Amino acid sequence: MMALADVSLYVAIMAEVGLLPMIVTTQLSFNFLRKPAGDRALIGVCRLLKVGRTLAVGEATVYSEGLDEPVAHAVGSYAIPPPR
Repeated sequence: MMALADVSLYVAIMAEVGLLPMIVTTQLSFNFLRKPAGDRALIGVCRLLKVGRTLAVGEATVYSEGLDEPVAHAVGSYAIPPPR
């Protein structure tokens, strides 16, 4: 679940700023809310809260297929390298 949230946010940032090398996760706060359904797919929904010149912040909510309530929630910060 943490990988799903992290990759979702990373891809969303890349879609916003372009394919820049060395965008890195600087912080990821993760809350496990409930147990996901064991044999169901996980679905990640993310949104970017702020994208600046050197830092991006976003949140991701993870759902278990078939459940209405989220199973996890994450907030992450990502360092964006300065242009060369």
